[in-house]
Amino acid sequence: MVAQPKYSDRRMSPEDYLAWEAQQDIKYEYERGKIIAMTGGTLPHSQVPANFAALLVPHLRGKGCKVFVSDAKVMTGLGVYYYPDVAVTCDERDRNARDFLQYPSLIVESLSPTTEARDRGIKLQNYLRIETLQEYVLIDPDRPSFECYRRSQSPNWEYHSIEIEGTDFSLNDPTVYLASVSLEFPLSFLYENIDFPMEIPETAG
Repeated sequence: MVAQPKYSDRRMSPEDYLAWEAQQDIKYEYERGKIIAMTGGTLPHSQVPANFAALLVPHLRGKGCKVFVSDAKVMTGLGVYYYPDVAVTCDERDRNARDFLQYPSLIVESLSPTTEARDRGIKLQNYLRIETLQEYVLIDPDRPSFECYRRSQSPNWEYHSIEIEGTDFSLNDPTVYLASVSLEFPLSFLYENIDFPMEIPETAG
């Protein structure tokens, strides 16, 4: 979720959380009894998942896969529920799921200063425990970069990253490869319609 988490002192069981959260006006994530309220993020943080989904949906059409953006809850199997920015499942066991996914193959998080530590820390640990997950991707909306944890041989993971100097894709536009869905595309596609923050030149003192 591209949002700033706010933690609540309220603790409850997974079952109580699912029943309670379904009645709330905003989304809440859940980590072993701890409730985490999700608040709004920036427009670039929302644009990245939209761009990702625009690539995934036509590519996966007719292949028995489902693509979700932001509103789909994922259970990691350890009493933890998250709202990733993008989730893809091709598992029949998720076909009729109504409340949350359990068997995703690809999960994407759009980084922000307030959520990056969790995305790289506790979320990384919990996501990589999902038996069906093949790739966990991290995207920085404020600079061109792509990071991917890719399953090699269970329980091992490989780390892959792409980062370019500057923000001019006409000079360098590397190819991104997603093994989980057999998809290749230029890195610039993830940043379509995103204006990067202006760099302020240094002045002589």
